[in-house]
Amino acid sequence: MTPFPLRSNLSFLVLLSTAWFLLIASLLPARAHEVLPAIADMERVDDTLRFDIRLSIESFIAGIDLAVTDDTNETPQAAQYDALRALTPEELTTRFESYWPEMADRINVVVDGSRVPVENPTIDIPAVGDVETVRQSSLSFLAPLPSDAQTVVVGWDSAFGTMVLRQQGVDAPYDGYLEAGASSDTITLGGGDQASGWQTFVRYIPVGFDHIVPKGLDHILFVLGLFFLSTRFGPLFLQVSLFTLAHTITLALAALGYVNLPGSVVEPLIAASITYVAVENILMKNLSPWRPVIVFAFGLLHGLGFASVLGEFGLPEGTFIPALIGFNIGVEIGQLAVIAVMFLAVWQAIRIDQGKNEVQRGFILYGALIAVSIAIIAIDPPALATALENPVWLFFAPMLAIFLLCAAAIGSRDQIEAYRRIVSIPASAFIGLVGAYWFVERVFF
Repeated sequence: MTPFPLRSNLSFLVLLSTAWFLLIASLLPARAHEVLPAIADMERVDDTLRFDIRLSIESFIAGIDLAVTDDTNETPQAAQYDALRALTPEELTTRFESYWPEMADRINVVVDGSRVPVENPTIDIPAVGDVETVRQSSLSFLAPLPSDAQTVVVGWDSAFGTMVLRQQGVDAPYDGYLEAGASSDTITLGGGDQASGWQTFVRYIPVGFDHIVPKGLDHILFVLGLFFLSTRFGPLFLQVSLFTLAHTITLALAALGYVNLPGSVVEPLIAASITYVAVENILMKNLSPWRPVIVFAFGLLHGLGFASVLGEFGLPEGTFIPALIGFNIGVEIGQLAVIAVMFLAVWQAIRIDQGKNEVQRGFILYGALIAVSIAIIAIDPPALATALENPVWLFFAPMLAIFLLCAAAIGSRDQIEAYRRIVSIPASAFIGLVGAYWFVERVFF
């Protein structure tokens, strides 16, 4: 077997990859109808347990499965959700009253081992605002308690998504981040179940990771923009280190309440940062004198973006610092995972571009990866979509394009800077295009 048939069709392969990138860019969600965790405050009041929950009631009524949804635009119920978002508070309240019996049946409050009903719901729904943002309503309901009740376990149907459960009115209160379908630990009604600093630290690492992979598409693209500047380790290490330092600073300051910028300012600037690093990758072959400073400044912006995530559900007051550190470490692990996956994807193409005589191995490897990517996109495994919390194509379509470009770069290995011209520059152009699209959408729509 020889590589010549593939090399004779390089122009077609590069054109195919570029067209595939552009198609992906046109399909990527510009600004998600974001799915936020429900925030539930629980307090014992005499012979009842009172719950006050901040949530997007429209997604519940529409029947969206929040366990597998990161963007309501990507669900079959998107039109119904948007119609509910446009209802007045009075109209939506009427819809909620009809829906409540079904919802109540899917909420589990277990007192001393016995399930008790939830009743007497009241809901406060804000006026219709920007239908492109989530409307957070306040739902309250009660659960009866025997006079001698000691413990409670709380949970709800997995389709209702994540719940942040916070115990109120006691010393050392329980605070839990309950993934979709999970139940709380056994909570002592009199208090004393506050997690230790170490438990909180460990608990918030996966929360931070989850907000990079799979939820942080804009942060993923920025990190990949840093990756595609150069094949050398030094520039990448410097950029990632500065980015990490910067977003750690603003994440901490914002979480502590010292810095606060609205999302309407931060989100467009994050999109602009993606486009900037991508364009500079195309124009510059190596690390420019000003790039480290720019990356640090953009890192400060991204830290504010991470802080907005924490602001959605807050950090436990008694173990604030361990939670903050755990979240930040989770973010770093997520970023390193993104870099590691992309490095493994292009490693063989880089080696061959550097003169390693592994051409046949490279064609076999990328041929197999292309076939696997096409199969995964075509099959669209539901379990994988659930794990990614996004459509399967959103991750595997870009990887397919990368594998196609890497194969093309191997075919042009005898040309100067084949990897940069055929892989790095088109990938950076794709990243820049998506960033620019997001910037325009976030500013003007």
